[in-house]
Amino acid sequence: MEDKLLILGFKHGSPEALRRIYEKYRLYLLKIAIALLHDVSLAEDVVHDVFISFVKSAEQFKINGSLKAYLRTCVVNGVRNKERSDQVRDYVELSKTGPIASGQNGPDQWAILKEESMRISKALVQVTFEQREVVVLHLHGGMKFREIAKLQAVSTKTIQSRYRYGLNKLRSILNSEIVK
Repeated sequence: MEDKLLILGFKHGSPEALRRIYEKYRLYLLKIAIALLHDVSLAEDVVHDVFISFVKSAEQFKINGSLKAYLRTCVVNGVRNKERSDQVRDYVELSKTGPIASGQNGPDQWAILKEESMRISKALVQVTFEQREVVVLHLHGGMKFREIAKLQAVSTKTIQSRYRYGLNKLRSILNSEIVK
């Protein structure tokens, strides 16, 4: 309900509505972009580009589903454009996307979480983009397989396979690190 009011305010030129939308979804969208791109700067660029396009479309903006899903789709498409342009090569730890765990963890738990996050980020880089996209959107984005299938314009079975193969590849990579 809040999103509908924010969209209405946004369409009528309320800077406060736009600010609230940005604050509400910025970190969520940034985490998805960083997990897919492995570059904080590029991820920030994608998210900012999405909001710039969003602002430019204010007068003719229409949405049938949720605002969160719309913005997430815009970010994923922006990431795909960056990926196609071959600008993405290095990784960034997921821990750089902001705090995820509760404040009850002590320094030793934070060190372990950071190390595990770095290992997972390094492993994610080695998974194909299609598999990485499905894993990230399902686990970090909270999307259902059928939603991802629609977004990627492939069957749900294909998405399930990409997810399974992606997780298997991650397990293999992470298990081989433990053996070393």
